[in-house]
Amino acid sequence: MRVLILCGGRGVRAWPATAEVPKPMLQVGDRPMLYHVMDIYARHGVRDFVLAAGYRYQAIEAYRSNWPSDWKVDVVDTGEDTDTGGRVLACLDRVGETFHATYGDGVGNIDITALAARHEGHGGAATVTVVPLPSQYGTLVIDDDGRVTDFREKPVLHDHLINAGFFMFNRDKLSACADAGSSLERDILPTLGSRDALFVYRHDGFWKSADTQKDVSDLDALARREDPPWQATGS
Repeated sequence: MRVLILCGGRGVRAWPATAEVPKPMLQVGDRPMLYHVMDIYARHGVRDFVLAAGYRYQAIEAYRSNWPSDWKVDVVDTGEDTDTGGRVLACLDRVGETFHATYGDGVGNIDITALAARHEGHGGAATVTVVPLPSQYGTLVIDDDGRVTDFREKPVLHDHLINAGFFMFNRDKLSACADAGSSLERDILPTLGSRDALFVYRHDGFWKSADTQKDVSDLDALARREDPPWQATGS
């Protein structure tokens, strides 16, 4: 089974760090962030990768000799301005009937084996890993009289679930609702949902995306610990 990793965007929110390299190639610890994403799968025995590159794809190609020898890695230039759905579509001829997919800028201690079992068990076309929404703001708790009773600094909002990547797809059903100009998030996933073909895998362990340069710096600090939190399989 192969893993399709979307790593072709411009990473504008992490500018100027992404002026010369795509965001997944920014250093987290002593390796690019993309390496850590791939290693999550490798730890579960999935070591066959298709990298849907685009912006500054040469930086990913140049790293080819640094992947572990037991990883198979194909780098596909899907274009600098292609949307996420188009990148997936451009790589469908390189994946099997069922395949993993994720983003090149998010890590978590996802149980890839349990995710695969969930996908196989529900019989639908797609599975998306969801996590509780981490709030970027502190929240106030108030009583019925409008009196503030507590402050919560950047709480995790368990009643609100968000897309964390780490998908599984059935290729034929996916290709039927994708085109070169489509967005995975705005077009393909909602279409699958409207057809009752999209299911979730709930993850309550560690997860973090690198949207900004600060996020990259935070992940870099975590990577320099003895046991980065995305290396231990979570629930």
